[in-house]
Amino acid sequence: MSTLTLTPETALVEKQAFRDGMARLGAAVNIITTDGPAGRAGFTASAVCSVTDTPPTLLVCLNRSASVWSVFEANRQLCVNTLAAGQEALSALFGGKTPMEARFQAAQWRTAATGSPVLEGALVSFDCRISDITQVGTHDVLFCEVLALTFSNEMHGLAWFDRGYLPLQRQDAR
Repeated sequence: MSTLTLTPETALVEKQAFRDGMARLGAAVNIITTDGPAGRAGFTASAVCSVTDTPPTLLVCLNRSASVWSVFEANRQLCVNTLAAGQEALSALFGGKTPMEARFQAAQWRTAATGSPVLEGALVSFDCRISDITQVGTHDVLFCEVLALTFSNEMHGLAWFDRGYLPLQRQDAR
């Protein structure tokens, strides 16, 4: 595990200005789930992106102070479930202080090859093995090798922009 540390003396931008700027960077809304020896857990994240397609790898950022952090670190597997329009309430549930069992009871799930929960009705679900973890400031960057994909027929996505949800509508019906 490598570490990159920024201190107040080395930071070039104030924390609130950075947060305000990031609020203007739209992103997909995802529920990240895991299940394994350390238990089942899930959280909402927009800090997810592609790293490479050879091997297929994405990254997920997770605050080390999050209640679910130790579960993800121990299980070393996860599923990135990208939400569709209309799943805002589920996003809020997984992003709050709701007990874990109640979060999972609010939707239909099936089990991925890794054992992680796959959300029924997600736009796409990426079943992953965590291949590396890098610490940056308050967060861990989880590098996740994609082992399997599940697509739905849902045509409308969900984005997080300017601190609110924004439904995305596909222009063509491919």
